[in-house]
Amino acid sequence: MENLILEKTKTTPGINFNADTQKWEVTGSSYPENASEFYKPVFNWMAQYMSEEKRAIYLDFKIDYLNSSSIKFISDLIDRLNKYALSGKTVEVNWFHKDDDEDIKELGEEFKEEVSYSFNILEL
Repeated sequence: MENLILEKTKTTPGINFNADTQKWEVTGSSYPENASEFYKPVFNWMAQYMSEEKRAIYLDFKIDYLNSSSIKFISDLIDRLNKYALSGKTVEVNWFHKDDDEDIKELGEEFKEEVSYSFNILEL
């Protein structure tokens, strides 16, 4: 399976999902003009990985800004990881925030309450 790499822009996060190492990363800001269009290939790749690879997922979020439509898609991504974990697969998420960014920290804390897998909130 090929890796998914989307370069970070001013309005979209960098996506680096490595099928070989099982390490995934989302970095930067997310406020694309059309969040649905941006995240569609991410969800398609995830669905393929989860059906074909059936291996562990280690995801690092290093987000510094999310608009409301991006929060919805990140929430959906986290929910999909939860379903994957509930099927017996290993999932571990590290949610990074800057020490002075209470909004991103609190968002991570809200997501953590909704999942059954290892979800770590860490300071950058």
